[in-house]
Amino acid sequence: MKYLGYSINSGAENMRLDSLMLEKAIENQLEESQIRLYGWAPRCISLGRNQKGDFLTGEVDIVRRLTGGRALLHDNEITYCYVGKAGDKESVLESYKKISSILIDFFKTLGLELEIGGNKKVSTHYDYCMLLSTGADVCYQGEKIIGSAQCRKNGYILQHGSILFGYDKEFLEKLFHEEVKGIITVKELLPEITKEEFVEKFSLFLTNPVFQNS
Repeated sequence: MKYLGYSINSGAENMRLDSLMLEKAIENQLEESQIRLYGWAPRCISLGRNQKGDFLTGEVDIVRRLTGGRALLHDNEITYCYVGKAGDKESVLESYKKISSILIDFFKTLGLELEIGGNKKVSTHYDYCMLLSTGADVCYQGEKIIGSAQCRKNGYILQHGSILFGYDKEFLEKLFHEEVKGIITVKELLPEITKEEFVEKFSLFLTNPVFQNS
């Protein structure tokens, strides 16, 4: 796996770079998967590919993702984007589990045991993606910490996801008009770590030869 680094960009630029990763992989028929990490400035809402945004108040930038799912506020988080070939007979759920295992293995190095989500009943009421937990998500003791979504094109997978570092509960509830519960953040679990330290540790993990050859 090739690590492409970490950068902080506008929402539109982040979506452009995600799309470019996928298109370049298809164009060059890349065998090696790729992953990049990024942040958002200014904070931004991304809507799922087919999601309506009529519930939003217009207080933040809005972009549309290549992937499905529901709206996310990208603020105090670290986002990842993974692009790689889909296995010949690999189901969507199997690919989610394979990619999520990278995240789970990294959090083990921080002393945290995460697990694949999917125990929370899906309700169409929720506009905010992090309030739902499916087989695409990663949780800590039943509380969601990473929400992910993917799309497929010409035999390739693009999966990206939001790793919650912290959040403004009051602002989220005002934005999405619903109670925010059932989620947990890196900062709650590891109060001493800074976002910069987290990104540095994740970057080192992704470039570790042991990981690269596993």
